[in-house]
Amino acid sequence: MSDQNRRVAFLNEMGLGPVWSRRGAATLLEQDDAPADAPVPVISSVTASAPVEKELRVAENTSSAWADVAPAKIAAISPVVTKPTIPVTEVAQMDWEQLKSVVSTCTQCDLCKSRTQTVFGVGDQKARWLFVGEGPGRNEDFQGLPFVGPAGKLLDNMFVAMGMKRGENTYIANIVKCRPTDSNKRDRPPAGEESRSCMPYLERQIALINPTVIVALGKTAALSLLKLDPATPVSKLRGTVHRYAGLPVIVTYHPAYLLRSPADKGKAWADLCLAMQTYTGSADA
Repeated sequence: MSDQNRRVAFLNEMGLGPVWSRRGAATLLEQDDAPADAPVPVISSVTASAPVEKELRVAENTSSAWADVAPAKIAAISPVVTKPTIPVTEVAQMDWEQLKSVVSTCTQCDLCKSRTQTVFGVGDQKARWLFVGEGPGRNEDFQGLPFVGPAGKLLDNMFVAMGMKRGENTYIANIVKCRPTDSNKRDRPPAGEESRSCMPYLERQIALINPTVIVALGKTAALSLLKLDPATPVSKLRGTVHRYAGLPVIVTYHPAYLLRSPADKGKAWADLCLAMQTYTGSADA
């Protein structure tokens, strides 16, 4: 099977077939997390063309496509005691091994009290592509790797549709390294203080990797990287190129959201096309 046919097959699996081509420039808008009566935002700084030649076909139900990952048996966890905050300047001088060691025993916030293990990140440490998610879920907490559940399967398919694969020129990390849960032990977004406590680790990872493009997967990742107001809707962030420490940042939906809202897979693909165009422009510069 040729590379083009393989990409078409994965696009179809994502619910995005048939493959469409770009023509003129268009503004990408969405209203997934904006109030129903909110004004439609206008993005005037769209830097890439991503019109759709025809309506993208979207799978009606993706729940059967992803099998949950069975958790491994984990030994009992000893209580942890919070220690003094590690100076940001100290973290900023660490190499990969030092950083990973510090993260594995981190007690900077209360998330350490309920974790099974930290989830540092995975991939090529010199990757040109960095994908940043929100935080570990149940499967990630058990396995110590990011995006290993159903959302990870979709992310892998997104990589293939882009002509890439996990671990080759890609690195995956999260805003927080420990799983955030609510009082019922269900996954939740990290709180502001939790994100701020963990950001120095991600900032050091970004500095060590020095990627060409960062893709923010979901609202939490986007707002944390761009340091925006928590009330900012993703609709105001999609379709344009943002900057983090001079590096281009493209905002799209989190794969877990796409599993719940498959009708937005077409918009996510448009975001990835913008990311690929930005990557090409940056690599040629």
